[in-house]
Amino acid sequence: MEDVLEVYHQPYGRKRPVVCLDETFRQLIGETREPLAGGRHVDLSDSCTAMDWARVVKNLVGSSRDRQAEKIVLVMDQLNTHGLWSLYEAFTPEEAKRIAARLEIHCTPKHGLWLNMAEIELSALARDLPERIGGKPQMQQHVRSWAQRRNGAKVKANWQFTTADARVKLRKLYPTIDD
Repeated sequence: MEDVLEVYHQPYGRKRPVVCLDETFRQLIGETREPLAGGRHVDLSDSCTAMDWARVVKNLVGSSRDRQAEKIVLVMDQLNTHGLWSLYEAFTPEEAKRIAARLEIHCTPKHGLWLNMAEIELSALARDLPERIGGKPQMQQHVRSWAQRRNGAKVKANWQFTTADARVKLRKLYPTIDD
């Protein structure tokens, strides 16, 4: 938990953009978000496999916005399909190594989904979705419009919870050491 909190308190920089990644079950929307820049990208998929995760990460690493970054700081949960091994399953070893070398991965703890800012954005998207959506093309259009509105408004994260706060408010999660 402290690891992710420290990531969120790093200053914004193009050389090390922070990207949060998460997915949801409603038409499997994968989202990457650069929280300090206020940008988001939503990718729709018919499944939620290791290959889908690898494809999203490859696209992230190859995006024009992040191509110049030294490392992409990736915050994500620990879903069983989220791992560097997925890259090796999806691509040649050389390509997988190239992609992996561009990443600095920070995982949210098992019960710490609230630490992933992409989860917060997926919640905002879910509140915006109509109850019924006809099919994938309608979902794509709705999600594209939602992302354009949010990006146009430059909705940014203003993360205020610190490691010091965690040590006080979540002290029951920390082990106690007896002298």
